[in-house]
Amino acid sequence: MLDLAVIFAGLNTVVLVVLLVIYGRIAVKSRAVYSVGLVMFALFLLAQNLMTVLAYVMMSPLFGQGSLPALSGISALEFVGLLVLAKITF
Repeated sequence: MLDLAVIFAGLNTVVLVVLLVIYGRIAVKSRAVYSVGLVMFALFLLAQNLMTVLAYVMMSPLFGQGSLPALSGISALEFVGLLVLAKITF
């Protein structure tokens, strides 16, 4: 079950990198504060996802079996939210 959480956190990272590239291009072209804010948002969320993947991998023996569905659910819900954000962005 933890593997599923790691997979979703990895997919979140991929979507965030794509969004970061898009937001970065828009920010460079427009110099709009909103676009720069989106870049910062994507950067911080990307850092959080990378730390999540690292924590899942390094601390997997410490997670109880009861927490695994919740961890997978959190990563899956974040993935759905990022897909919606990506769809709106395109």
